[in-house]
Amino acid sequence: MTGRLAVLICVAAACVQGHALAQDTTLRVGLARSTSNAAELMAIERGYFKEYGIKLEIEDLDSSANAIALLAQNRFQIVAGGISAGYFNALEKELPITIVTDRVSTPIGHNLMLRPDLKDQVKDIRQLKGKVLASNGPGSVSTYEMGKILETVGLTINDVELKILPFTQMGVAFTNKAIDGAIVIPPFVWQFEEQKLAVPFADVDKIVEPRPMTIAVIMVNSDWAKKNPDVARNYVTAWLRGARDYCQAYHGGSTRDAVVNVLVSSGTERRPELLHKYPWPARSPDGRVNVASMLDIQSWYAKNKLSHAQFPAERLVDTSYVDFAIQKLGPFAVENRDSRLPGCR
Repeated sequence: MTGRLAVLICVAAACVQGHALAQDTTLRVGLARSTSNAAELMAIERGYFKEYGIKLEIEDLDSSANAIALLAQNRFQIVAGGISAGYFNALEKELPITIVTDRVSTPIGHNLMLRPDLKDQVKDIRQLKGKVLASNGPGSVSTYEMGKILETVGLTINDVELKILPFTQMGVAFTNKAIDGAIVIPPFVWQFEEQKLAVPFADVDKIVEPRPMTIAVIMVNSDWAKKNPDVARNYVTAWLRGARDYCQAYHGGSTRDAVVNVLVSSGTERRPELLHKYPWPARSPDGRVNVASMLDIQSWYAKNKLSHAQFPAERLVDTSYVDFAIQKLGPFAVENRDSRLPGCR
């Protein structure tokens, strides 16, 4: 793991009048850096976790695939990131982890980007055969996206040279010509295009099915959650409030400036003009995972021998946490009725 934050964020209930609890609860949370972290950032900024006496100790992750073992060992109580093959392998081993909410679902803004000097040479997906393509993890959801794109023209992941790189290192790899292309996520898609490090080539949102594709989720250590059901439910409820703030901002609502500000102040994207210029990844404002997408991801991992056993939908996702949160928060309605953007509805 790189980029350790290990920042203890003071969101104690004792800091808030009228919400003092007997004891604060500290949760260790692993996050893969992305624009979607605005949900956690807004929940922190606006004191949603404070109201439940929850402190967050956050650590940056290169890939959620690397954090599965730490989640199973309860070194993290919560991990937010992509749906990796490691999740399905952990279920096969009966490790104590489970998905509780959607985090990112299409439109997601992911793109298979190419080096600028290949722009006029590679015009068709078939021409990727033999190229060096980067993903952030061997069994990561980015690898699934790459595989699904290749399969549209009869290629497989074995027809390219797969290189594993954190998103933060892909820009350098493009510059050094160590890679020909990569699956890139926001805000890196915008940064690479603005800095002319890479050019968009294949739009994941237009190519990969079924849609909406749920590609990132929140996972919890299920043993911890069973012992601390109130804390787990309260975490999801506070987080979902932040996610809904994000969705209002996504549609140009009243929280737009606040979300841009927390993304900039956190260093997720230091240039606010890019946040205003480019579309953001969507998500379910109710935290609902698209089951068809989950099952397809599971099937693809198994077909490509990245995982083995396959499970029914009810084994893959525990919906009780979002059920509780939605009951507390009520239905979601987009403030900006003029918005025609898909997603976040």
